[in-house]
Amino acid sequence: MKKISAVVAMLAVTAFAGAAFAADVIELPASMGKVSFPHKKHQETLKDCKKCHEKGPGKIAELGKDWAHKTCKGCHAEMKKGPVGCKDCHKK
Repeated sequence: MKKISAVVAMLAVTAFAGAAFAADVIELPASMGKVSFPHKKHQETLKDCKKCHEKGPGKIAELGKDWAHKTCKGCHAEMKKGPVGCKDCHKK
């Protein structure tokens, strides 16, 4: 019985890990142009999902213009790395 529980637990961890590392690039629709978000690159650079996903892995419920401008631009300015200008993120 313990072996079955261990196998089920391992499958659950594997499925969760696959969901957490799902997309390499995420296309976000934006009113001023499409924004491509290189998710995998951010994972490799930050190594801390909670920097963006405060409540754990998954979609960001608050994701929108105000959140992205505060969180994304703020992090880029803080790290002195990444785009901070409108046309750097918003492509037509």
